[in-house]
Amino acid sequence: MAYIMLTLLIGMVLGVISVASNPSPYFAALGLVLVAGVGCVVLMGHGGSFLSLVLFLIYLGGMLVVFAYCAALAAEPYPEAWGEWSVLGSAMGYLLLVVGAGSWFWGGWYEGMWVPVDELIEFSVVAADLGGVALMYSLGGGLLVVSAWVLLLTLLVVLELTRGLARGALRAV
Repeated sequence: MAYIMLTLLIGMVLGVISVASNPSPYFAALGLVLVAGVGCVVLMGHGGSFLSLVLFLIYLGGMLVVFAYCAALAAEPYPEAWGEWSVLGSAMGYLLLVVGAGSWFWGGWYEGMWVPVDELIEFSVVAADLGGVALMYSLGGGLLVVSAWVLLLTLLVVLELTRGLARGALRAV
């Protein structure tokens, strides 16, 4: 299990590097969806199955909207791909930065971080994931309503900003 988690975390770091180093929104959005998927699998491996499912659905919905607007606003006939020298140069720079930071902080890593949450408590009746969901809906209900309202307001602002010359997306029917 530790090797699978290590492989997933390396894939997540490489995905974040591909998002950060790519100037084209097409490939950056694809890399962001892949990073979200790998991050959710890492969460699921550590015992957060419901949290990873909710996060994946939110990321997919959000990334679909972001990708649609990026593709509409940045219509390039020949976008820069991962094989271009400028993209490869910046990706190698980010990779060297990650390797340098990893070698600087290497002494603090140990095998205790690979243990899932459910194995830390001997006699647990409720899984850690379900306890977090209950806490999110009980004490965080107001924050969920506010965040849904902010997301709706953001969508309306983006629709108004990207409207055409005469008529926008918010017009009287």
